[in-house]
Amino acid sequence: MATSEVYYEGELRCKAIHLQSESTIFTDAPTDNQGKGEAFSPTDLLATSLGNCMLTIMGIEANRLNVSIDGAKASIGKHMAALPRRVAKIDVILEIPKGDLTEEQMNKLIWAGKNCPVAKSLHPDLVQNVNFNFY
Repeated sequence: MATSEVYYEGELRCKAIHLQSESTIFTDAPTDNQGKGEAFSPTDLLATSLGNCMLTIMGIEANRLNVSIDGAKASIGKHMAALPRRVAKIDVILEIPKGDLTEEQMNKLIWAGKNCPVAKSLHPDLVQNVNFNFY
């Protein structure tokens, strides 16, 4: 069963529809690759997916530990390489409210984030530069 459908709308823009929820996102080619940059590029989504996945899996672990990481944030940076054009490095800075978290709980959350499915699915040559900041 398909997860999504993607339609090319012209002018380097695509529309993706999540079939279960009918949620829609658009992508544009980035300005450094002939596009308008008016929406996420496909490679922006790739990089952003890493941060989303990390926070989601950390949220699952937080639920398991009966703690909260509500308000946590991931800031994502994407670095491109050429020949072939590809994402070479993703920077992720995670800001997580410490609250009453113990050192052991923080370590479990870090492990969960580093081992999320997207992180494990990316090619080993793609550098994942991840920083966890508990505040």
